[in-house]
Amino acid sequence: MVSLRDQACVTGIGETRYLRGSTQTAFELQVEASLAAIADAGLAPGDIDGVIPVGIVSGTADDFIENFGIADLRFSAVIPHGGASPVMALQAAAAAVAVGACNHVLITFGRNVTGGAAAGRAGGRIHTMPQFHYVTEFEYTLGAAAPAQLYAPMARRHMELYGTTTEQFGEVAVAMRQHALRNDNAVMKKPITLEDHRNSRMISDPFRLLDCSLESDGGAAIVVSAAERAGDLKQHRVAIAGVAEGHPDSPGSITQRPDMTKLGIAKAAERAFRMAGVTPADMDCAQLYDCFTYVVICQLEALGFCGKGEGGPFVQDGKLRPGGALPTNTHGGLLSQAHVWGLNHVVELVRQLRHQGGRAQVPDCELGVVTGYGDMGDGAVAILRRA
Repeated sequence: MVSLRDQACVTGIGETRYLRGSTQTAFELQVEASLAAIADAGLAPGDIDGVIPVGIVSGTADDFIENFGIADLRFSAVIPHGGASPVMALQAAAAAVAVGACNHVLITFGRNVTGGAAAGRAGGRIHTMPQFHYVTEFEYTLGAAAPAQLYAPMARRHMELYGTTTEQFGEVAVAMRQHALRNDNAVMKKPITLEDHRNSRMISDPFRLLDCSLESDGGAAIVVSAAERAGDLKQHRVAIAGVAEGHPDSPGSITQRPDMTKLGIAKAAERAFRMAGVTPADMDCAQLYDCFTYVVICQLEALGFCGKGEGGPFVQDGKLRPGGALPTNTHGGLLSQAHVWGLNHVVELVRQLRHQGGRAQVPDCELGVVTGYGDMGDGAVAILRRA
C-alpha cells in the first residue's frame, strides 16, 4: 500500500460565526466558510479542482461548480458517515492529490438546525438518513430515537464493565468549557463546574444535559493541497502525516454487538499512527470528536493514550484542560464551541499547528491528532504536523 504520509497539506481554513438561530441557509453558511478557507490559502475559487461536500446534507459538487465558476472540476466525492466524514474526507483528499487527480480539494460543511423552519428534533432528522435503517429497525420501535438515547447504552456498559463514573464524564465537559472560554467564536461562554454537570438534568441515563453536544448553526471548510504546491501558498505548511478510517463490527445497531464499547476508530488508530511514524505520547494536543463526553473517554482508550477501561481515570487529573498534559478540543469542541460535524476540530488543529491559536494556543505545538466519530461508531484518525 502506498503511504499518504506528507503527500498533502491543509493549506486553507475557514469558519463562519457559530450561533443559534441563524437567518442563513445551510448552503449559504457553507459557501461563506468555503470562500474564507480558499482566501486563507491564497487561492481563488476557480483554483479549486476537487470538492468533498461533507455528508448528505451539504451542497453538491455541481453547486460549487456553478457558484464558484470552477471551469475544470477533476475530483468530487460524498462521504456519508456523519461526524466521521470530515476526517475521512482528509484521507480521500490526500489520496486524490497524491495521485495527481487534482491539486486543491475543498472540504466543506454547513448546518442550520435551529433557525426558523430549519429547526427540528434531532431524532426526526437522523431517521431520514439511509445509514440509520438498522436503528429504525431495532431501536426506534422501542422508543429510542435521538442520539443521546442511541449512545447511552454504550456509555452505561462502559460504566458497568470498568467503573467509569459520572464525575469523569463531568471532567470532560468542564475541560471543553474551559477551552471555549478562550475562544471568541464559541456558542457557550458561561463557565461550568463539576457540580453544575452533576446537577444538570438527565437526558438519557447516564447522559445529563452537559454530557451532550450542542445544537448550533454555522459553516466550516478546509482546503487540502498537493504537498509540492502547498509551499507556494499563503500559510505555513501543515502536513497530513497519517490518516485512516475504521468501521465498527457488525451489526450496525450498537445494542446488538458483542462489544458495545468498541469503536471503528480503534481500527483506524494503529494505521494512522504507523503511517505518521509517531505514537500517542508524541502528541502536543488532541481534537477529539465529542458528541458526548463518554465518546471522548472511549476514544482516548481506542487511540492508545491509555488502556481499555482506563479512560475515566486518565481524564480525572485535568489532562484535557488548558495547560494539561494533553490539551483537548482547544476550541471548545462540539460540547461548547459548536456542532459542525467535527470539521471545526480539523480547523482548530490546523490553527494550533500554525501557531495562530491566540489565547487558546498550545505552546510549541508541532504535532496533533484529530478524530471523527459518526453514525453508530464509524471513525477516522488524522495526524497533522507543522512542516
